[in-house]
Amino acid sequence: MKLLTLKKAFAEKIKKGYPLIEKEALAGSAAHLKEGDLVDIVTESGEFLARGYYGLQNKGVGWVLSRNKEEQTDRAFFLRKLTKAVQERDHLFAASDTTAFRIFNGEGDGVGGVTIDYYDGYLLLQWYSQGVYTFKQMLIAALDELDIDYKAIYEKKRFDTAGQYVEDDDFVKGEKGEFPIIVKENGIQFAVDLNDGAMTGIFLDQRHVRKAIRDRYADGKTVLNTFSYTGAFSVAAALGGADKTTSVDVANRSLAKTIEQFSVNKLDYEAHDIKVMDVFKYFSYAAKKQLRFDLIILDPPSFARTKKHTFSAAKDYKNLLKETIAITADKGVIVASTNSSAFGMKKFKGFIDAAFKETNERYTILEEYTLPEDFKTIPAFKEGNYLKVVFLQKK
Repeated sequence: MKLLTLKKAFAEKIKKGYPLIEKEALAGSAAHLKEGDLVDIVTESGEFLARGYYGLQNKGVGWVLSRNKEEQTDRAFFLRKLTKAVQERDHLFAASDTTAFRIFNGEGDGVGGVTIDYYDGYLLLQWYSQGVYTFKQMLIAALDELDIDYKAIYEKKRFDTAGQYVEDDDFVKGEKGEFPIIVKENGIQFAVDLNDGAMTGIFLDQRHVRKAIRDRYADGKTVLNTFSYTGAFSVAAALGGADKTTSVDVANRSLAKTIEQFSVNKLDYEAHDIKVMDVFKYFSYAAKKQLRFDLIILDPPSFARTKKHTFSAAKDYKNLLKETIAITADKGVIVASTNSSAFGMKKFKGFIDAAFKETNERYTILEEYTLPEDFKTIPAFKEGNYLKVVFLQKK
């Protein structure tokens, strides 16, 4: 077994359950290692810490797989991990109104660098390093032993040199699907495509937030959905009785995709506004026109670049929220959301507090969300619980 030696401070983190092998943790060169190598992770004095694999990704150079030196990393290992993960999602498999959810969430379920999502009988594997991709055949063989009657397996490789999606045929095995397929989430229908680029058409980690918007916040309201992607929040709001939704996204594809999501739910998309434009420009437009919305969803990507704007959630969320406050009606609600793993909920609430203070406005926190239960996380890896959503009411 090849060795990977860690500096003392990082060895202590691993002892406390931290699963990621960070780049700066290495005590020496990793030139002797190649992607997918199994390694014994040891201290500088040679003490065994864990067994893991070497795989370069933006977060680090590999992941811990086991803290038992005798445990083999074979098909049986993956079968144990997958079986436990699937059993913990039994309630979702049994739900008649939800047919799309995550069944394996990387390090939260014991194997960092890979996730598996379930879309009404289709499985989607996402690989985040070439290292973990070397275990593909063992993992799929383990999947085949599970009590899951799947139609086909698709995959997305997210590990080119820039850490981006690798364009390729995403079909792995089974019967190829006719896309889009229609999945359900708390009774809401969504069109998804597993074989058309990096995205599927829906972010599964916002399931509970969409339900809250539909069930408790949308009725009779005017709704603005910024960075709207395929309009999933807008659809939830419309189904919840919103008077009108406005969806804004800079991507040209967002128009057709949002129309599609409204249509599969038998909603009249022409009764709603769908705008293809830079969200940052839209805020200026809305302020000039003195538009006010009862409910605004603010869920920007962690990092975004348009022709005139570069946005980083860690640096710019506060200012974006200030612009949002300016076009929120009195007693209106802002759904402030971020998927940035660069900061935690406490710091995010700090951005919120500063934005309201700097605009001389007051607010109340109505409720908050992190990742749903199928996006399992572990306490020792706080950055794995990246989603932060706070429902705010402007006083």
